[in-house]
Amino acid sequence: MIEIRHLRTLVALKESGSLAGAAKKRFVTQSALSHQIKELETRINSSIFIRKSKPLSFTQEGVRLLNLAEEILPKIIETEYDLKQGLNQEGSQLRVGIECHSCFRWLMPVMEQFRTSSPQVSLDLSSRHLFDSLNALEMGDLDVVLTSDPVPGQAIAYQHLFDFEVKLVIANDHPLASLTHVTPQQLERMPIISYPVPLERLDLYRHFMEPAGVKAGEQLSCDLTMMLLQRIACKDGVAALPTWSISESFGLNLTSIKLGPEGLKRPLFGAYRKDSTSARVAQQWLTLVAKEGLAKQHKLN
Repeated sequence: MIEIRHLRTLVALKESGSLAGAAKKRFVTQSALSHQIKELETRINSSIFIRKSKPLSFTQEGVRLLNLAEEILPKIIETEYDLKQGLNQEGSQLRVGIECHSCFRWLMPVMEQFRTSSPQVSLDLSSRHLFDSLNALEMGDLDVVLTSDPVPGQAIAYQHLFDFEVKLVIANDHPLASLTHVTPQQLERMPIISYPVPLERLDLYRHFMEPAGVKAGEQLSCDLTMMLLQRIACKDGVAALPTWSISESFGLNLTSIKLGPEGLKRPLFGAYRKDSTSARVAQQWLTLVAKEGLAKQHKLN
């Protein structure tokens, strides 16, 4: 049976890129980690990564397990917080709204760090207010929101965390694949694959195509990043994704291209109510988010 420790090891392998680095992250010896990986591979009767690959490259079986890990480990962390909160009535809660579907995965290390540094605080990551998160924040239904589109207001403070690049993702044999960058006109009427977000909220359309007067083609939606990437590889359409999502395309024949000669850069802000009793805790959480995000941007660049 696949165990939680196996899934944590897979995530550590992805984040560190080596057995030695993963062992350090999991606080075990490299020998113990190798034994655990061998145990997992015996159970699934397949290798999970390609030996002696630099950087470390996962097999298809490994990618599937990694996707499973990145889907369920955040839920396990959240449940642990909820249970702890139920047993410790003196604890507080930080309700975090996220407007970006692809942020959930790379926020997992931040959740781990926050749990260690602030065990008395229950952290609830939510996409329930995906299309109205800032209003939910102002109404008191959320305590902090991660957003790229701040709305000026006296009650809400915005903390700039970092900037990230959004790139066009297409199949390797797509007609545009040989270009260093694309223009809005080259995407005219082209099918767009995205998370379940209205077209007018997509960075690709709102900040690249619409200002140029370019009309989008059919919009196709996917809930999961890996499913979205697979549909791009099958040439169902194109997508624009943050660079951290593109890094998940293990083994798929995909390429990424700049949107415009300078690329499309977007900011990420942390928003919280200035007069909230949770403002200080929100700032602590956002400090960890900014540190993790900057580290990830450095690694991707």
